[in-house]
Amino acid sequence: MTEDPGQETESGWYVDDRCMNCDVARQLAPGLIVETDGRSAVRHQPRNAAELQQLHAAAHACPTRSIRHPTQQPDPALDPFPLALDEHVHLCGHNSLRTAGANSYLLRRPSGTAMMIDTPRWSPALADRYEAAAGPVTDVLLTHRDHATHGRRYADRFGARLWIHEGDLDAAPDADRVLRGQRPTEVAEGVVAHPLPGHTRGSVLYVADDLYCFSGDSFYWSRMTGDIEIAENVVWYSVDELAASLARTAGHLRFAWLLPGHGDRMRLSADDMGERLARLAERTRALRPRPVDFTAHRW
Repeated sequence: MTEDPGQETESGWYVDDRCMNCDVARQLAPGLIVETDGRSAVRHQPRNAAELQQLHAAAHACPTRSIRHPTQQPDPALDPFPLALDEHVHLCGHNSLRTAGANSYLLRRPSGTAMMIDTPRWSPALADRYEAAAGPVTDVLLTHRDHATHGRRYADRFGARLWIHEGDLDAAPDADRVLRGQRPTEVAEGVVAHPLPGHTRGSVLYVADDLYCFSGDSFYWSRMTGDIEIAENVVWYSVDELAASLARTAGHLRFAWLLPGHGDRMRLSADDMGERLARLAERTRALRPRPVDFTAHRW
């Protein structure tokens, strides 16, 4: 059975009008959930077990709980989170409305411990679930102020250290570790924080093992352009500062996995990522400040 995108019917799954177009559902159920008129919509009903699993993953991650059915609830047995992206990184899912629907991640370390990068919605049961999957969480790494809301609660639950940059310290004034200045800082063996002011004054990206780049909202993989992009319509601090940050940092970063807070994820060769990041730095230099406008952005 095929539905018109955006049509709410009594016969199947649909996206309700609380959708804020955060793109999370479309990342998890590509083709099944699509963008129509500035919001997500169910393109067609799930036709097989794989599509049903995708839809339930999207429903469990959706921050507004907008993926609905007239007679069914999302099946807890089909909640895949934390979802393994590879051996060392899990996607947390259960995105929070209070972090604008941002993605968060668990990074497993060789010691058997883990780090949480940004946070899902707060739930003691979810904290138990993440710890059971990834091991004891030693650190909660915040990429910037927009994603700080649940940081303290998760850090306290895990007995972990909470990290943030001084530029966004007012969003987490009780942080245990404060990154300062613009120089890279090793926060743990193999994990380096790179201050990247631009999206906010205190934006940071974390690079682990020269393989994983947790970029927060500084840049992401765009399905529309098939490349690394910045969300130029949602730069809170300064696009000029972001251009300078990228110019200063791009040549020193090496990673293959791009893992953003918003926008899609991608794995390519490290050389390819490096070349694309250098080109992004050049493109960003040509941009001029513009008012923040969520509705103008397309992923």
